[in-house]
Amino acid sequence: MLSGGMKKGDLAHLAVPGTLLRLRVTPRASANRIVESEEGLRVHVTAVPADGAANAAVQKLLSKALGIAPTRLTLVQGAASRDKVFLID
Repeated sequence: MLSGGMKKGDLAHLAVPGTLLRLRVTPRASANRIVESEEGLRVHVTAVPADGAANAAVQKLLSKALGIAPTRLTLVQGAASRDKVFLID
């Protein structure tokens, strides 16, 4: 589920190879969702931040919103932080 009625591919305009996506993550949220605002992307996932579970959930949700395969997203910064940077391949 993506926030505000977002559907698969709604963030496709951001899916440009070589783009760095900076986002703020909230683990243990009540629902999986992405919020796009002036401050940037906020991603809420129900997964806990243990053993990479939250990072994997963010990657899956983000890839769906972008309309790309999860393998095209690489976490390049923030593996153990709420502030993350993903590279689109």
